[in-house]
Amino acid sequence: MENATQLANRFREVILNGKWIANTNFKDQLSGVTLEQAIHKTGSLNTIAALTFHINYYIAGILNVFEGGDLEIRDTYSFDMPPLNSDAGWEDMKETLFANAEKFAQHVARLTDEQLDAIFVKEAYGTFRRNIEAMIEHSYYHLGQISLLRKLIS
Repeated sequence: MENATQLANRFREVILNGKWIANTNFKDQLSGVTLEQAIHKTGSLNTIAALTFHINYYIAGILNVFEGGDLEIRDTYSFDMPPLNSDAGWEDMKETLFANAEKFAQHVARLTDEQLDAIFVKEAYGTFRRNIEAMIEHSYYHLGQISLLRKLIS
């Protein structure tokens, strides 16, 4: 089984600095994306901004648990992005994602094997390890969508 440092590094790879699985990451894919591109609607697909908000919504929700809070996120609200009307707002959204991702990875890296295998919030949600792995997989899924959206838009 993977230890906490390995999981933290896998998480960083998909969001911040990796090239291992997808040969890219969120930071690379969002770099240079303008506000107009971020909010560009292609058919019924989510926008790049909506997917960025969505991933950060889950990262921030789990981060809240790591920091001693409750699990307050709900799937129903995971795409409820407030209007994005400025370049500064788009830049803030990206920077918030990257900052939350690094905090998330730091928390993961400090977990013991026992903590990784402990119940996450309630038994129905599985273990901390399972939720961290799910966050990595979920992020790769949406990273692929962002990559394709960038190609469709340009």
